[in-house]
Amino acid sequence: MGLYDIALRTLDGRETTLAEHRGRALLLVNVASRCGLTPQYEGLEELHRRHADRGFSVLGFPCNQFAGQEPGSSEEIAGFCSTTYGVTFPLYAKIDVNGAARHPLYAELTRHEDATGAAGDVQWNFEKFLISSEGEVLGRFRPRTEPDAPELVKAVEAALPR
Repeated sequence: MGLYDIALRTLDGRETTLAEHRGRALLLVNVASRCGLTPQYEGLEELHRRHADRGFSVLGFPCNQFAGQEPGSSEEIAGFCSTTYGVTFPLYAKIDVNGAARHPLYAELTRHEDATGAAGDVQWNFEKFLISSEGEVLGRFRPRTEPDAPELVKAVEAALPR
């Protein structure tokens, strides 16, 4: 099963898959509203807007596994993201990214290594996975990698569809 085949639910409850983004480079990020890294929403939105017309999207996956930092309902998450950070990129239903209830999407993503060669569990909120327009994992960036970090921006720009 490829990434495009994994069942997902949007934040508003619609059943979907990543196939609706086929042909676009994607940055998948586990997000949280009450984390010290939450201001990354601003940079993620900027990255999304800057490259959206060139075939790129950020996709946010709320997760409450790290110190309970995403306790809200879908409506609360949507409202927070919209009013606080002006988020326009797609958000999905809250999921687990680690452990026995790990979502199948993250079961696949966490098999891939970061720049140091480490795979395995997501370390914290705002870990990022770069996906090619063909659905292949191109890179993994740990939580403290800011959305405007040169290595991330360079990787995103290299992944844009030609």
